[in-house]
Amino acid sequence: MSPESGTLCGSEVLDNPVWAALSGPHRDFAEFAPAGLAARYTRDTSPFAALSDPLDPRAWADLAALAGPGEEVWVTGLLTPPPGWETLVSVPGVQLDGRAVRVEAEPEAVPLGPGDVREMLELVELTRPGPFLDRTVELGTYLGIRHEGRLVAMAGERMRPTGWSEISAVCTHPDHQGRGLAGRLIRAVAAEVRERGDRPFLHAAAANTGAVRLYEAMGFTLRRSPLFLGVRTPRA
Repeated sequence: MSPESGTLCGSEVLDNPVWAALSGPHRDFAEFAPAGLAARYTRDTSPFAALSDPLDPRAWADLAALAGPGEEVWVTGLLTPPPGWETLVSVPGVQLDGRAVRVEAEPEAVPLGPGDVREMLELVELTRPGPFLDRTVELGTYLGIRHEGRLVAMAGERMRPTGWSEISAVCTHPDHQGRGLAGRLIRAVAAEVRERGDRPFLHAAAANTGAVRLYEAMGFTLRRSPLFLGVRTPRA
């Protein structure tokens, strides 16, 4: 089924993108709760967890059983945790649809893999684009640009709901900002996404107005404004 032809990969999967990814293309990276109503990425790939139906108390109970009592998990969407759950962090975000983005290959971009993780983690620590763990690089295509052998910019893929792919970990070393490296890498990763028949989207913190302006100038359009929640499971 093509990305334009059926509901299995329509934009509604972006309403619950983590669940759509873990129950679909990223199933190999998923840990499912006992009743199968919640899941999370393996701890070394991503901190995100998901509920099959965020309005179903049974799904929240299943996520609590998966994580264990008093444990922190990250979820995203328009969510209201039930009684007993503690919200630790609430970050307003934006979800941007990239179907209108012009894509093109980037001649300077090089593929990044497990052998590059140390450098990737150093760049993430310096620029703070969002969570990036030891095996995040395995979730999709990651491309980087090097200067005199040093990794100075990168972008890649994180969540993979059916028919879509989230562009993530977009970051540029402070010494190399202002050269358009982030935009070039975003277009290059989006070209890889399109090549396999999927469509790009991305998330950003709403407060990161500079990045959001860049994405909108590239053709990304606002689809919804989810929250990114760090929550603690009930202690008993």
